[in-house]
Amino acid sequence: MSPPKYEDDGGLAPVPTNDDDVIAPAYSNSGGETDLNDGKETNEKLGPRPSSPSVGDIRRNSSGGSSADHLVENHGNQLQRRLKNRQIQLLAIGGSIGTALFLSIGNGLIRGGPGSLFIAYTMYSCILGLVNNCIAEMTVYMPVSGGFIRLAGHWVDDAWGFMAGWNFFLYEALLIPFEISALSVVLSYWRDDIPPAAICAAAIVAYILLNIFAVKTYGEAEFWLSIGKLILIFILYFFTFITMVGGNPKHDAYGFRYWKNPGSFATYLSDGNIGRFEGFLAAVWSASFTVVGPEYISMAAAEAKHPRVYIKTAFKTVFWRFGAFFILGSLCVGIVVAYNDPLLSAGAGSGTAAGSPYVVAMTNLGIRVLPDVVNALLFTSIFSAGNTYCYCASRSLYGLALEGRAPRVLTKCWNGNPLFCFAIVICFSLLSFLSVSSGSNVVLTWLVNLITAGGIINYVVITMTYICFYRAMKAQGFDRSRLPYIGWFQPYGAYVGFVWMSFVVIFYGYSAFRPWSVDNFFTYYTLVILAPILFCGWKLIKRTQWLRPHEVDLVWETEAIRAYEAQETDPVTGLWQEILEMVDITRLRKKKKSEV
Repeated sequence: MSPPKYEDDGGLAPVPTNDDDVIAPAYSNSGGETDLNDGKETNEKLGPRPSSPSVGDIRRNSSGGSSADHLVENHGNQLQRRLKNRQIQLLAIGGSIGTALFLSIGNGLIRGGPGSLFIAYTMYSCILGLVNNCIAEMTVYMPVSGGFIRLAGHWVDDAWGFMAGWNFFLYEALLIPFEISALSVVLSYWRDDIPPAAICAAAIVAYILLNIFAVKTYGEAEFWLSIGKLILIFILYFFTFITMVGGNPKHDAYGFRYWKNPGSFATYLSDGNIGRFEGFLAAVWSASFTVVGPEYISMAAAEAKHPRVYIKTAFKTVFWRFGAFFILGSLCVGIVVAYNDPLLSAGAGSGTAAGSPYVVAMTNLGIRVLPDVVNALLFTSIFSAGNTYCYCASRSLYGLALEGRAPRVLTKCWNGNPLFCFAIVICFSLLSFLSVSSGSNVVLTWLVNLITAGGIINYVVITMTYICFYRAMKAQGFDRSRLPYIGWFQPYGAYVGFVWMSFVVIFYGYSAFRPWSVDNFFTYYTLVILAPILFCGWKLIKRTQWLRPHEVDLVWETEAIRAYEAQETDPVTGLWQEILEMVDITRLRKKKKSEV
């Protein structure tokens, strides 16, 4: 069968001209460029918005509201698009900022030194920017439930989607007990007589209350929690700048002193240049656990209002977030404290604010009160991270169920919320009660090493999926220039990202061989071993095929998305406009004008 040839119909997805080769309904969409400042859409590039959907199942809920809130895509999706622009944008920020940026980054500094840390975080952020280009182009075009894990199954191989979905689910689900356990440890900074079991139970109950209702409840909670993360980041950045120029109790303008003494590059495992190189690798491993984000935006795409506008904007902000948070953050950490500081080494495994490089610097400079503020905001940051993981884990499991890769009963939703999926996810949070035992720090370390590999595998999946997506567009004559988001440097960026992430996931646990340790080997490589087992097992059971470029269905959900966009009546609003409306400033201004 020859590849279908496409002619432009003025919409997003061209229509195949060869009737024998039609593989899915064509899509004629809006998805045009949008000015988020005034909330007006311009569709010069992609043509007019269709006046009504030709197909698609739109169900109205008895609770009222916009009918488009209750979009049911193909395969029985019952999620509701209720996340607003401000919630999506703060989710994009909050989802990428976890405890690692404030605590775990200290381990990278100890092992690599400030120079290695800064270079590693810069390189990893740039590579992940290429991965972001891949997932953004695919997700903005096809904003479906399950995000990239369903795209992997439809555009690569059903077994590839099966492996991607279960890997991402386990990755997110195992992060939940890690964050809950960290809450208990952070509170011990103030007092150690609080029962860890009580803290774990309270956190679990809070997550249940925030996630069992409509998605807008989660979105609103995450909006405010993410603001707390931003406040913490800017406090630490201002602290770095002010103290390095002499604004501290000791009037010590230390500047970049620690880059000279003890030096920019530390040795790790070995001595000399080899040790410094291994220190750099350790900093890369630290970055691979800390620098994250694009996958969380993909998971929220199916529940966002105006996804081709709001999700597109969220993906575009990823680049400056990497620079402002991770690259600048790694630079600040190397400025405020020496990599061989005894307080830093002593607090590295504590999990409390005492292990934060910033708090160590505050202690060294004799600054009081501020460490308590940092610890309080760190507590909200950890809670927010766990809340996001609950959301993403339940949505990934729901996406698996939609495709028959998990029990179909999990597709049942109440008020647009997959409660069966969430019930399974919350069971993983019970692992946090391991922190009650004396070996909780060992368990936390094991979880960190285990889940880091899962996160890197996600990026391997994303880049390979994009490569297949790009090849399919080229083989089928699909006009890529008409996509609502076009990633730059493609497909070369996808190849670079695939090679880099594959290298990281293979060599991430090399320290298990120096000296050889069976326990460390399985700690680092459990998910790496599990991924091919899942892929090959599903492939053998279901006899799936790796799709050739001309066999890929490029428009499989576009009619449902078209139906939603045609029915959505709420106007597109910008981030700041929504924030002003939220605090009623806009309404007050209109009232004053009317009085005049």
